[in-house]
Amino acid sequence: MKALIVVDIQNDFLPGGALAVPGGDAVIPVVNRLQPAFPLVVATQDWHPADHGSFAASHAGKKVFEQIELNGLAQTLWPVHCVQHTQGAALAGTLSRDRIARVFPKGTDAGIDSYSGFFDNGHRKSTGLGEWLKAQGVAEVFVCGLATDYCVKFTALDAAEMGFKTHLIEDASRGVNLRPGDVEKAIEEAKRAGIVVVQSAHLLKQ
Repeated sequence: MKALIVVDIQNDFLPGGALAVPGGDAVIPVVNRLQPAFPLVVATQDWHPADHGSFAASHAGKKVFEQIELNGLAQTLWPVHCVQHTQGAALAGTLSRDRIARVFPKGTDAGIDSYSGFFDNGHRKSTGLGEWLKAQGVAEVFVCGLATDYCVKFTALDAAEMGFKTHLIEDASRGVNLRPGDVEKAIEEAKRAGIVVVQSAHLLKQ
């Protein structure tokens, strides 16, 4: 079975949000059109405690986008975003929800960030997404959402590593591009890992 994985389409990642992805809102109508084409749709949701270690505000004297080490892992420091039970953490209001079978929270441990929808950044704990998809009989996944060069990329890489036939839907995703070219590099990294990069129009024709 095929599943669509909708990554982190949350208010804080949309224009006007705390960590806005440029053009992030443009993916919502594309994702809404894609959902009926899949027998199973799931979503991931950044769900951080207010004192999360990935926030620059959690480290005295540190600035947003600085690099530090957090519990043995390299960590980019971000603005405070997607704090549990805040409007910023909520899924976008215009995102269709009626076909989303389950939402998997990530980034819930203050001591480690979680870009992937499957694991934290150190692969120390699973979110349960991979196990749940396999229990549903899913063998092939299509990943889209925000952001291409972070959570979408790492979700797709982990899906491939877990043995799912994996696709990244390029036009249903948008990137941060913290450094120029980051999105292109993410796409190339995905391709090198055997992930098929596709466009929504190809899937909607089928």
